[in-house]
Amino acid sequence: MSKLHASDTGTLTDRYVVEVVRRIPADQRGDVADELRATIADTVEARGPADAETAEREVLTEMGDPIRLAARYADRPISLIGPGLYPTYIRLLTVLLSTVLPVVTAMSAVLDVLDGRGVGAVIGGAVGAVLSIGAQMIAWLTVVFALIERSGKRAGGVGGAWTPDDLPDRRVPKKRGVAVYAGVAWHALLIALIVWQHTAQPYQTDGGARLDVLNPGLWSSWIWPILAGLVGLVTLDAIRAVRVWTRSLAIWSAVVQAAFTLPLAWVLHRQGLFNPAFLSDANGGWQAPDSLYTVAVLGVLVVGASTVVKRFREMRD
Repeated sequence: MSKLHASDTGTLTDRYVVEVVRRIPADQRGDVADELRATIADTVEARGPADAETAEREVLTEMGDPIRLAARYADRPISLIGPGLYPTYIRLLTVLLSTVLPVVTAMSAVLDVLDGRGVGAVIGGAVGAVLSIGAQMIAWLTVVFALIERSGKRAGGVGGAWTPDDLPDRRVPKKRGVAVYAGVAWHALLIALIVWQHTAQPYQTDGGARLDVLNPGLWSSWIWPILAGLVGLVTLDAIRAVRVWTRSLAIWSAVVQAAFTLPLAWVLHRQGLFNPAFLSDANGGWQAPDSLYTVAVLGVLVVGASTVVKRFREMRD
């Protein structure tokens, strides 16, 4: 048996072994780790001592994606959401279903009561909100985590051949506590409310007409980049919960923050966020001063810019 150990071949072997064994049952990890290190060391040594680093990279490339190798060791298929992400997926799903969903459902029920609907209609509307919005939350969160899982498997590009360069940095992600879950819940709540107020038209005038709260004209223009930005923020918040925050993720965070913040600031500047019919009926014709919109625009821009700065600072932590 060769005496060459993982420390003799640099850090790639250690990183490769960790990527394999962390995805298999705990009682197999020690034996599999020893077997892998011995196999890699023997194969590297058999190729000659001239350039051990190059030989190590060649051996790891030939062994292939550590996730697929782990699946063979564990004798199980590669899952949609792997065991490394599944606990966080469940925690985030629990947060969404226990916070965002009840808030939207309660708002729907309160508006139905204020509209004078009967008990049966209120209960039916609440059940419908739970089923429709809950199903969307489960579906979209599953899609987000499936994409994160696949991005971890192919860091070098979608569908590209695996190489040792795709091994992740073995830094331990910084624990961010409930803040990251609060971010996911808040942005998901905004998405749910924007879509809900457009589909349910919750405000009812004295004449019985139902109105959007937000300007319905936005659905043919600026609402789409705003929603795209919110979806991006939910996705990145989920990534922050499970992966080391890197420079590339910080750049993506700046992009999606701009996609959300800049259109929202522009719509506020044009005083086009709220439905004019809703404002006219709700406030009796009172017009908000321009200074109020100016303050709102500045507030949105300041919050967006400060969030981008925070994400780049996290990269260095």
